[in-house]
Amino acid sequence: MSAPEIQALTVWQPWASAIAYGTKRIENRTWPTDHRGLVLIHAGRTTDPNAKEAPLARPFLRRPYPKGAIVAVARLEDCHTDDGWCTLWSARGRYHWRLTQVSPLAAPLPWPGARGLWTPPPGLLASPLLVEALEAARG
Repeated sequence: MSAPEIQALTVWQPWASAIAYGTKRIENRTWPTDHRGLVLIHAGRTTDPNAKEAPLARPFLRRPYPKGAIVAVARLEDCHTDDGWCTLWSARGRYHWRLTQVSPLAAPLPWPGARGLWTPPPGLLASPLLVEALEAARG
């Protein structure tokens, strides 16, 4: 059985918004992935308690941000081990998941998330809110 073309990733806030609406193109994880291709960015219901100390997070903490919703579609281009500070968003000692072609949804799409990479069900992928973002991320 082949791997699904599209996966989803739940990301704590404000980091999901920094991916969808900002310049965050590295997602830091403690584990690697072999998945390459489209990934839905899901804003989790949890806010990172350390975000207040992160200067790059401040613009996203000043406004309400969605929780428990798909906020963007991106292409996961690469996953590599920490090679130093490859971007301002990179964290030492983590795997750096490099995202490209990020396309925010016109409006957040409420949906429950899951841990790790998860396979979105067909009902979610059929949502009209996702169609345009999926097409843009496919390039």
